[in-house]
Amino acid sequence: MVRTAQWIAILGLGISPAIAGAQPKAFPEERTAAYLQSIRGEPLRALAFLREMPKGGDLHNHLSGSVYAENFIDFAADDGLCVDRTTAVLIAPPCDASCDKFTSKPAVSCAYGDHILYNTMIDGWSMRNWIQGEESGHDHFFATFDKFSLASQNHTADMIAEAASQAAADHLQFLELMHTADGAQAAQLGAKIGWDDDLAKLRDELLAGGLTEIAAATSRKLTEDEAKMRTKLKCGTREAEPGCEITVRYLYQVLRGLPREQVFAQILLGFELASTDPRFVGLNLVMPEDWYVPMHDFELHMKMLNYLHEIYPRVHISLHAGELAMGLVPPEGLTFHVRDSVERGHAERIGHGVDVMNEHDPLGLLREMAARNVLVEICLTSNDVILGVKGEDHPLRVYLKYGVPVALATDDEGVSRSDMTHEYLRAVEEYGISYKELKRMARNSLEHSFLPGASLWSDAKSFRAVSACAGLPGRKTSAACQKFLDGSERATVQWKLERELEGFERAISTQHSALSN
Repeated sequence: MVRTAQWIAILGLGISPAIAGAQPKAFPEERTAAYLQSIRGEPLRALAFLREMPKGGDLHNHLSGSVYAENFIDFAADDGLCVDRTTAVLIAPPCDASCDKFTSKPAVSCAYGDHILYNTMIDGWSMRNWIQGEESGHDHFFATFDKFSLASQNHTADMIAEAASQAAADHLQFLELMHTADGAQAAQLGAKIGWDDDLAKLRDELLAGGLTEIAAATSRKLTEDEAKMRTKLKCGTREAEPGCEITVRYLYQVLRGLPREQVFAQILLGFELASTDPRFVGLNLVMPEDWYVPMHDFELHMKMLNYLHEIYPRVHISLHAGELAMGLVPPEGLTFHVRDSVERGHAERIGHGVDVMNEHDPLGLLREMAARNVLVEICLTSNDVILGVKGEDHPLRVYLKYGVPVALATDDEGVSRSDMTHEYLRAVEEYGISYKELKRMARNSLEHSFLPGASLWSDAKSFRAVSACAGLPGRKTSAACQKFLDGSERATVQWKLERELEGFERAISTQHSALSN
C-alpha cells in the first residue's frame, strides 16, 4: 500500500520513479539536473519544468517585434486605423464606411466581427501559418514591421508593459529592449544636415544643429511612457501585476539600412543617450544585415562606431553580426562581419553570430571571442524562421565548445510567435543542452548585461561570489552583502536570480526527496 501511494504521488506530480528514488543526498542542483535529464524525451513535461525555471535576462529583444499581433490589432482599433484587406498593411483613416466583405479599406475594428480579416492580419503580421513558397521566411518576417508599424506609434507604453508582462510569465528578471526611442528625429536631422567625410566636423554640426535637444526630448518621452506603463500594470498598488518586478533598460536602436548621414546621426544619438540617461545602457545597429545598405556601408558603420567609441569609451555596444547564411549574400559577405564587429566596432556582445564558421580563421575568431569575453546572443527560433538554420547547422554547440559565453534570447517573440520558455525548450530538445548549461546561460545573461555596477561574481566562469556575499544566497542577506548589493544594480538583479534559482531547485529537490522516502 505504501509503494502504491508513492506511485500515485509520483504520477500526480509528474516525477519519474527513477529520479524520485535516485541519490537522496544529492544537492538540489544535481537533483534538478537529473530530473530534466529524465524528461528530456517528453516535451510537455520539459515545457512545464522550463516554464518555472528562472532565466535571468533577455538581452536581444526588439520592442516593436516583442508584441503579439493580437495586441497590435487592439492598438490599431483604438487609434481608428484602417487596414488593406489584401495586404494587411495598416492605413491612416478615413476608412471605408462599412465592414462589408467587399470593402478594400475597412476599419481595423471590423476584424472583431470578421474572423477571416482578423486571421489575415495575424498571419500577415507574424510567422503564424507561414508556409515556404513564393515568399521566403526571411522576407515574410521583415515585411511584417511595415504592415503593423502605424499601430506602434502611439502605444510605446503599452508595448513596454506587454514585454515586461511576458518576461514575468517566463520567469525572467531583466530586459534590455532595443528601442528607436526618438521617433526618427535624429535621422531627420541627419538628412537635413547631410554627409561629411570628416566625422568630427559632422558630429559638431549635429550637436549644434539640435541633436542635444533631441536627446533631452527622448528622455522626457521615455519618462512619460514608463509612467503610463506603470499605471497600466498597477505598479505600486496591491494589485500590481508581475511585470512590475522586471528590471527594464534600453538599447538605442539604430536603423543601419538608412542613408549614411542618417545612420551616423542615430549612432551619435545612441552614444549621447547612453551618456546622459541611465535607462539607456548602450546601443545596437538593426535591420536586415543582407540588405544593400548594411552590406555596402558595413565598413563605414564600423568606422563610425570606432570614432565615437574613442569619444564615449564607457558606452556599451552590442551589434547584430553574422545573421547571414550561405546563399543569402555572396560568399565573401559571410567572412568578416563578426570579427570586424568585435575588433573595429567594439562590440561587447554579438547578436546571432550564425555564420561564424564562414569567417576567415573561424577557430581563431572563436578563441579571440572567448579571450575577450564577448557574449553571443543566441536566438534559435529567429534563426530557424528567418535563415532556415537549425539543428546541427547552428553554431550554438560550437560556441560552447570553444568557451564563448552565450545566452538565449527571443529577438522578436511576437513576430516569431515564441517566448523565452520555448527558446529554452528548443535548446534542450534540439541541442541537448543540460540544466547546468541552461543555468550558466541564465547567469551569463546578467553577467553580460549592460547594467551598471560591480558583478556579484568574483569569478564569472566558476560563479564564485564576492567575499561580501559568500555562501549565497542563503536564507538571509548579511549586512555586508546588502551593502554591496545596494551599490550595484547589476549585482542586485543577479542576487534576485540566485534567490529564485535556489527556490526553484529546492522545490524540485524537495519533491524528489518526499517521494523517495
